[in-house]
Amino acid sequence: MRVSVAMCTYNGERYLTQQLASIAQQSEPVSELVVCDDRSKDRTLEILEEFARNAPFPVHIHENEVNLGSTKNFEKCLLLCKGDILILCDQDDVWGVDKVRSQVEFLAGRPELDAVFSDANLIDDDGTKLPHRLWDNFGFNQARQAVWQAGNAKEVLFRNYVVTGATLAIRRSVLDLLTPFPTHLGPYIHDAWMALALGVLNKIGFIDQPLLSYRVHASQQVGFGQKSDPVTMKDRWSRGRKEKMAPILSRSSLLKNVYHALLAIDGITPASLQGLANLQKHFEIRAGLPSNRLLRVAPVFRELVSGRYVLSSEHWWLPFLGDLLE
Repeated sequence: MRVSVAMCTYNGERYLTQQLASIAQQSEPVSELVVCDDRSKDRTLEILEEFARNAPFPVHIHENEVNLGSTKNFEKCLLLCKGDILILCDQDDVWGVDKVRSQVEFLAGRPELDAVFSDANLIDDDGTKLPHRLWDNFGFNQARQAVWQAGNAKEVLFRNYVVTGATLAIRRSVLDLLTPFPTHLGPYIHDAWMALALGVLNKIGFIDQPLLSYRVHASQQVGFGQKSDPVTMKDRWSRGRKEKMAPILSRSSLLKNVYHALLAIDGITPASLQGLANLQKHFEIRAGLPSNRLLRVAPVFRELVSGRYVLSSEHWWLPFLGDLLE
């Protein structure tokens, strides 16, 4: 199968040379590198052009006329690729030597799937390996992996962001289904959108090995380098009611938009999105809880009995108690 690498760049001069070298050193050569530069103001284009002169594969460099942002830039870049397998690529990571081989072999052996992602090591600005991996940040542990493997990837993805574009490979044939990428879904940028749509369709798998080193640094446009601490009861108690409701209401609105965007994809039905609909309804109900604590008791316990607190959070008792007591 022909393999295209889809790389998007923007002011990437600091780390770009190392990433390009890691692509050139793959144990399974790629067929082409397609780069879409989003109006870089540094030496990014110069570095790309120098690499292209001696690269062991064709390099196609496209400079955007206007800044597109990451989602639309990746859409453009992927659509320009000619390969059968398209591997998304950030400008500042370092690929393991067998990344391409591992992902191509996985998809070759799983013709029913259209995409695969992997774990990654984390490195800092200087390339020093950090003590935890990318999946540790998402809590994509063995229990959630088992849920995914049982055919319930969408249930994991409705609750958490798990798939990072830098680790993702897709079949080009699925692009017609996924594009144009929506731009009104907030944190559901290109990679989250592709993963969620393919998860609902049960068309995405994973490799539970780190196939690259994912760089964590202050200047990256998007990323998941830092582990976040869970919200505690002390946090919930110290927040005002209005402060607490704003993100819940925002989440409800976002999930409603995601639901309708997914429903527009061929093969996705309301029945396949029932879990997402339940989650959206849960946040809508929580956002509308009255200020009077006594009046909250009945709707909060109805949500508990419905199982939607468990659906929304592994630590379901924290939002449950917060809704009762805050």
